[in-house]
Amino acid sequence: MKPIRKRSRWVMSAMIVLSTVLTACSDGGSPSVCEGSPGLCVDEQGTLIREGKPFKGSGVNYFNAFARTLSDPGDSSYQYGLEMLGKYGIPFARFMAGGYWPNDYKLYFEDKEKYFSLLDDVVKAAQESGVGLIPSLFWYHSALPDMVKEPRNAWGDPNSKTTALMREYIREMVTRYKDSPAIWGWEFGNEYNLEIDLPNAADNRPPVVPELGTAGSRSEQDDLTGDMVNRALSMFAEEVRKYDKQRIIISGNSIPRPSAWNQKENHTFNQDTEEQFAEALLGENPDPLNILSVHYYLWGEKRFGQGEDADAALSLMQEIARKAKKPLFVGEFGIGEAVEDGGVTDHELARQRFEDLLASLAKADIPLSALWVYDYWGQKDWNVTGDNERSYQLQALQEWNERLKKG
Repeated sequence: MKPIRKRSRWVMSAMIVLSTVLTACSDGGSPSVCEGSPGLCVDEQGTLIREGKPFKGSGVNYFNAFARTLSDPGDSSYQYGLEMLGKYGIPFARFMAGGYWPNDYKLYFEDKEKYFSLLDDVVKAAQESGVGLIPSLFWYHSALPDMVKEPRNAWGDPNSKTTALMREYIREMVTRYKDSPAIWGWEFGNEYNLEIDLPNAADNRPPVVPELGTAGSRSEQDDLTGDMVNRALSMFAEEVRKYDKQRIIISGNSIPRPSAWNQKENHTFNQDTEEQFAEALLGENPDPLNILSVHYYLWGEKRFGQGEDADAALSLMQEIARKAKKPLFVGEFGIGEAVEDGGVTDHELARQRFEDLLASLAKADIPLSALWVYDYWGQKDWNVTGDNERSYQLQALQEWNERLKKG
């Protein structure tokens, strides 16, 4: 029998390093992808990672946190709003990181430093309150095309003025805030997928409001297709990745319409099957986006030819997300004030519906979600604050987030 030689120091060191790497990977983290990420990241297994650990949480939509101060630089009420979110342990807020109408961008074109200094203050306030931010960069689907005097079909055209402005805004936004721990991810816009492949597109074109900066007329060139929006989403994600290699990238889409697949393939509103729905959901969140984005409300609409079933719908979407290794983000959910026959508001009914919806989200093990809507006076029947009669929703989110932390 040959004598056993002692391993060299080099071999022993190499084995220690290899063991360390394997241990890190087996713990669910991925040093090559998420190590050191200042925001939310998705690892190779499709797990949402925050500060090196798997993360699940439910935040809010603070829709006009920035828009209010953009409209009135003297309005810093978002500071109190963010402080309240911090006190309730709400981990993050999704918000409109720009204007809504074209005219809302007047300051951006006239004084960019002033424009971004207002946003700097929002980001700073969020960081001080311990609240993460998910900025939605191009909220309204018609704003950018209208600003550069192009129709909506300019989305997805790599040579359009709309795409050029999109890329410029991404560069300015991401390079300015990529090192901020307050920024958790980047979102394209809000519910563009509800505008695509409509058989009745001519009846659903964007409004014409010239005093707000819109085009003076609309035509078939303003009709969006899924292919147009998907190209825009892919270009958005590719541009973000030039400056930020780790944070999550989100479409901002809602749940696909019940007929999304048939709209695209057959130009009809016929109900999709579950298999067609899965294809539509994945198709509306193309690579290199690494999150499946949906918005989910109890509208009572039929799907798959059947009645509404929140448990079944959320579980189905979660299963599709798991298989695709793209975490599911229910970017909007919520309940407005319930109204009985005769127009009488029923607060208790609204509360029960909210608790039922939250239970369905928890049952489906949704990793990321955001309540609609926080501190937004424009929708009083949906508005939730820490000191109004709908504050119970923040309390419920606080309790859910505490359970999620414990696993």
